[in-house]
Amino acid sequence: MATVSNPTAAPEDVQRNKHPWLKFYDKGVAHAPSYPAIPLHRTLEDTAARQPYTIATHFLGAELTYRQLNEQADHFAAYLQRLGVRKGERVALLLPNCPQYVIAFYATLKIGAVLVPTNPLYVARELEHQFKDAAVETVVCLDILYPRVAEIREHTSIKRVIVTGVRDYLSPIKQNLYFVHALHEKQMVADYLPALGRVLYRRTREGQEHPLLEIPYGKTQDVYQFCAAIKQGGIPTYVDVQPDDLAVLQYTGGTTGTSKGAMLLHRNLVANTVQVHSWLSDRLPHEIFMAVMPFFHVYGLTVVMTHAVECGATMVLMPRFVPADVVETIEKLKPTVFCGVPTMYIAINNFPEIGKRKLSSIRACLSGGAALPIEVAEEFERLTGGRLVEGYGLTEASPVTHSNPIWGQRKAGSIGIPYPSTEAKVVDMVSRAEQPLGEIGELAIRGPQVMAGYWQRAEENAQVFSADGEWLYTGDMAVQDEDGYFYIRDRKKDLIIASGYNIYPREIEEVLYQMPQVKEAVVVGVPDRYRGETVKAYLVLKDGETLSEDAVISFCRASLARYKVPHLVEFRPSLPKTLIGKFLRRLLVEEDVKKQAAAE
Repeated sequence: MATVSNPTAAPEDVQRNKHPWLKFYDKGVAHAPSYPAIPLHRTLEDTAARQPYTIATHFLGAELTYRQLNEQADHFAAYLQRLGVRKGERVALLLPNCPQYVIAFYATLKIGAVLVPTNPLYVARELEHQFKDAAVETVVCLDILYPRVAEIREHTSIKRVIVTGVRDYLSPIKQNLYFVHALHEKQMVADYLPALGRVLYRRTREGQEHPLLEIPYGKTQDVYQFCAAIKQGGIPTYVDVQPDDLAVLQYTGGTTGTSKGAMLLHRNLVANTVQVHSWLSDRLPHEIFMAVMPFFHVYGLTVVMTHAVECGATMVLMPRFVPADVVETIEKLKPTVFCGVPTMYIAINNFPEIGKRKLSSIRACLSGGAALPIEVAEEFERLTGGRLVEGYGLTEASPVTHSNPIWGQRKAGSIGIPYPSTEAKVVDMVSRAEQPLGEIGELAIRGPQVMAGYWQRAEENAQVFSADGEWLYTGDMAVQDEDGYFYIRDRKKDLIIASGYNIYPREIEEVLYQMPQVKEAVVVGVPDRYRGETVKAYLVLKDGETLSEDAVISFCRASLARYKVPHLVEFRPSLPKTLIGKFLRRLLVEEDVKKQAAAE
């Protein structure tokens, strides 16, 4: 198998002098690994050949081996080709964590098409923007989400929709329970389409099930069934997919604030997968991954899904994070690796009588998306006996660039040290000159996992890359200590990170300005012990107008994904501004912090 190394890598003795962090690598972690020069889907094919009978996915009681997973990916790939999907076309996945997501993901890559992972919580307006920007022609979606796709279809370039249901990959017993009894698993349905409540099917007096959703399956409407595609079988026609071909358009607010697609090439994702795999240096013969981090998020995509597939681990797929479900699953299925965001670990730490639960199977955990309080990590480690470390990444880097060593020195408040083959530095925001140790500046990185650029965004690309195209400016303000550990000190511009989600105020403000009573609106992120930050809206109303906090929140819920909806609303007669009229967001945050401190 052909491999390539980091083209900028220097001999290890030179690297040690230039990069002090290398001496803190765990034993067995290569400084500059070789990366296979293959398309990403080859990792599934190789694992299926090497470990055909290893369980690949466990989903609410039903299992698929790696051989079955690869075969079904082949079947779905062949079906996509029969429908006319060609190399380079964009295929959107609108699914929670389930076997269908993994199958459709690798099937799309096998035929050279481009994945567009999409958040199932998005409302129609948000879906339309993303699908238009990416020129999506094929959508694979959950049945309860089909109405949203149908609503926007005529305004986009969508040619075909393939629909699946959670029930399609449940065990027979679970299928019956899922639709007859009000199990906690069915709460997922309410999360994705609240209007349907908890029931997808109703039973007649004769005991037959009838869907509440009427989906117009058939060629006339170009709406197809996922299960029918798998049953038709077949092997896809070979497509020459190269490492430098585009694999995923991963949408993000990025470092410039406007939603855009980060172009992640096959080689970017293969590299980050190998890097993550290398970081877990003392792997067990068979790891079991708790796969609750959403795959539509680049963190879940790489650190969990592609990582698990590359090393032949079992993924315990969970459609949503429910503390009771997660605790029960850990006790029953004994996962060994858990990747999540701080709010997940906080919720488990505070679960009722958690000290009596058996969580000792957990041995290695990575936290990302927001700062991880050392107290949270230490309490989680006390409960599980495992190791929890903080890392750092961004969509534009596939995503991971830094982490504290899993088994070595962990520094409180630090995002850790750069990954193998990854270089990092802190630069002045104006001159781009490298800052002295301990001085704050913008974090810049380079490595094989860094994206090719933003999709059709030449101007933004010029802003985030150095003139030679080698360094990516992350938009995060950081410092580096003498050991090469990095610390995030601030977020460039106004990015809000709540429960691991990146939220930009401008999008929320545009919705608020649609309210006829609103004169001025400013949205900021204020500290929150559970979510890291929470969204707060400050409003100035027009003369003579009145408005309630509940009315503002309800209005936002109709146009925004729930994690973007303000949790707090404050009405003011005026808002602080600069001399040229810009809102002083930071002053608002500082005022709120002082209020919280006074209240404690």
